[in-house]
Amino acid sequence: MDLNDHVQLAIRLGVAALGGLAVGIEREWSVRRGQHAPHFAGARTFLLLGLVGALGAEFTRTGSVAAGAALLLAAAALIVVAYGITSRRDDVGGTTEVAALIVLAAGVLAGSGRLALASGLFAATALVLIEKGLIHRFVERLQSHELMAAVRFAVLALVIFPLLPTGPFGPAPGFRPRELWALVLAFSGVSFVSFLTLRLVGLHRGYSLVGLLGGLASSTAVTLNFSRESREQPQLGRVLAVGVTAACTVLPLRVMVLISALNPSVGLLTIPYLLPPFAAGLLASAATLRRNDPQTIKAEMPRNPLRLPSALQMAGAFQVVLYAMAWVGSAFGSSGTLLSAALVGLTDVDPLIYSMVKLGGAAALTSTAAQALAVGVLANTLFKLGMALAIGRGSFRGAASFGLLTQSAAGLAALWLFR
Repeated sequence: MDLNDHVQLAIRLGVAALGGLAVGIEREWSVRRGQHAPHFAGARTFLLLGLVGALGAEFTRTGSVAAGAALLLAAAALIVVAYGITSRRDDVGGTTEVAALIVLAAGVLAGSGRLALASGLFAATALVLIEKGLIHRFVERLQSHELMAAVRFAVLALVIFPLLPTGPFGPAPGFRPRELWALVLAFSGVSFVSFLTLRLVGLHRGYSLVGLLGGLASSTAVTLNFSRESREQPQLGRVLAVGVTAACTVLPLRVMVLISALNPSVGLLTIPYLLPPFAAGLLASAATLRRNDPQTIKAEMPRNPLRLPSALQMAGAFQVVLYAMAWVGSAFGSSGTLLSAALVGLTDVDPLIYSMVKLGGAAALTSTAAQALAVGVLANTLFKLGMALAIGRGSFRGAASFGLLTQSAAGLAALWLFR
């Protein structure tokens, strides 16, 4: 082995040891705080288990398969025997022993050179152990209709979705069952994640957090769900509006990141167009949050976690918009790039991003591609503004309109200034 090989081996062993140590510290700390009865492994034992896993993988990698397998089997047998001994003391919980097996497996991953995966597994294991109280409280709060909603969503995603044909069927642009069902899953998924987040962190912080995270997947789904929620709980209007504004604020940032990764030359030109609406969204969210309505404390949890009927209606509306876009395209031709961008952006910005990657491949059209992306984001924001006004109720309409109009005005000003 040369010097570089020795360094790489030391790094792999170091990751395995440090990961095991992190899990071991949590286990030892929980015992000292009286949360668990003393168990067989503490910080040092978990550190060594990580090393054993890495050494077993190293032996196997270098050709000593029997030695590596024997070392790993011996460590696993030690963990199993330890569980047998502790379970005789009426301590049937196997959290420490299962964590030890995961540390051993993560050590094998580290020893095999998959350091990112091993580090993530170590970190996730330590986090699950540390957040025991939070997880238990979450399970205690679950009710039967929430579990039923989770099962139904699993059926929608894992059973129905794979069985649907891809299409297209009928006249252009065609009916694509699988793509439409993916929209249904996106809308229902955002609604369900929103519901679970509210259970975890409470109504006031939950809606803002869901809006922020939901914007990474579908700000349109967030706007639809929160607009409908404002009908049922108008006292939550400002909180829901903050969630919608936060979701729509994420959209320009997401477009900038994606286009920069796929076509850096276009991505650089989009910054002057998309940075102003992003900044305006941040300011509008902060302003709406400061004016929060004190009576939101009387709000109740939503009663329909999946909102499947609403998701089906929205998917149907998207299909209608696709046919309308096809008709406009045939009537006006393909010369109006910005008009096409506005029409595509009404429903979904992602297809526009990928089409602008191709358009921006020609150096003469990079500026046009950047403008088209800005127009698409503006059209999408105005579409969600219309959705909030048409579906929302009470203070939600005014607060959401303030945030979305602020973003739209910033986007329009950027287009005018940098055209």
